[in-house]
Amino acid sequence: MPVAHALRDARPGDLVEFGRYPQRADGADRTPVSWLVLARRGDEVLLVSARVLDCRRWHDEPAETTWRDSSMRRWLDGTFLPRAFSDAERELLVPHRCDDDGDGTPDTVDRVFLLGVREVRSLTHPGRGDGVDRRAVATPFAVQEKGDGCRLYVYDKGVEEDHLLVDGERRGCSWWWLRSQPQARGGTASRAAFVGARGDVKSYGRVDRSRIGVRPAVALDASLALGSR
Repeated sequence: MPVAHALRDARPGDLVEFGRYPQRADGADRTPVSWLVLARRGDEVLLVSARVLDCRRWHDEPAETTWRDSSMRRWLDGTFLPRAFSDAERELLVPHRCDDDGDGTPDTVDRVFLLGVREVRSLTHPGRGDGVDRRAVATPFAVQEKGDGCRLYVYDKGVEEDHLLVDGERRGCSWWWLRSQPQARGGTASRAAFVGARGDVKSYGRVDRSRIGVRPAVALDASLALGSR
């Protein structure tokens, strides 16, 4: 369904297709990306990718840093954004104020970003409640080992809550990064929050951890999308 039609009546939990990104194991495709609607405030619609789309370190070095200065933020803006969205699609992106990044850390304004802890806890649930489930499985592309050694964690044990049924197949959930740094002291930290396979929010992910995935988030202006039909 065209994004304009999908956004017209979009509500939390709905799926919207927007942009394209590799999803097959060989990475040679540009498959439409499915996004989960998390919130709607007037014409602004907050989305997060329905699947873990890639596997990246939050920061390339085991250093004290911030969301503003992270390798992840640079990659989202400099690589993911131009790869995933056309010029016309980028016009629909609403700059999003990213606060809740960690004690003393600077806020940012981003067109593509990671969710913060406060957003995740207020807009989703860990598989036990009404609304949007924050547990996620990965695309075949995301689970392939990357050239820099990143290889996504996929749950492969027996706890049922760590699995989702996707297209009739029982699949293990994966970890995915958040932008918040709950352990920040004095404005920086060497760890960042992430969501575990069971949907619990963890605060202790080393920023150079190589097994945690990426679920980008964006905010779209539904009025612009409807005007572009």
